[in-house]
Amino acid sequence: MTGDPCLAAAILIGGRAERFGQRDKSALPLGGVPILQRILDVVRAVTDTVFAVGDAYGAAARAGLPVIPDALPGTGALGGVYTAVTESPCERTLVIGCDMPFLTARFLRHLAHVRDADVVIPRTARGYEPLCAVYGRACAEPLRQRLERGERHAAVPPPGLRVVEIGPDALTPYDPDGWLFVNVNTPHDYERARRIVEAGRAPA
Repeated sequence: MTGDPCLAAAILIGGRAERFGQRDKSALPLGGVPILQRILDVVRAVTDTVFAVGDAYGAAARAGLPVIPDALPGTGALGGVYTAVTESPCERTLVIGCDMPFLTARFLRHLAHVRDADVVIPRTARGYEPLCAVYGRACAEPLRQRLERGERHAAVPPPGLRVVEIGPDALTPYDPDGWLFVNVNTPHDYERARRIVEAGRAPA
């Protein structure tokens, strides 16, 4: 075993990628490697317990991941986080979006190292990064309450919990070029990510 036995990782692959013509973003190659595989390579350096929430195009099953259906279909990223927390076999769950090709094992280890919190979440100058965060089991009920109120966005941590933010200053050593949280939501995003990789400037 190479990873943290007290931590699971959930990769959210439930979305239909409407801004990308309903293509499977996780299968897009960068440097000859699908985005999902790039994510798996770094996540598995942190934990051996990895599963997918949703699998809209079958990419997770093809990669050999256990697949958990969304507990509350149609509830967006917030519903995916809720499913990850409630279905995880571990008390703590690292939740990752399926379209973040430049995450690093070094940063994910740093994120997972903070244990005395219900949520450990990066915060850049643009705001929170909820799809690269660690959630404890205590998040389940507050997340459920937000979903029952009709909320769908995950960009605000659940209220009433112990939240540790990893702010811009603390992120700089791990993300000097500001690419750590790049996600591939659109064809323009994909072309930008391709240029970064082709120029040899992707985070190691």
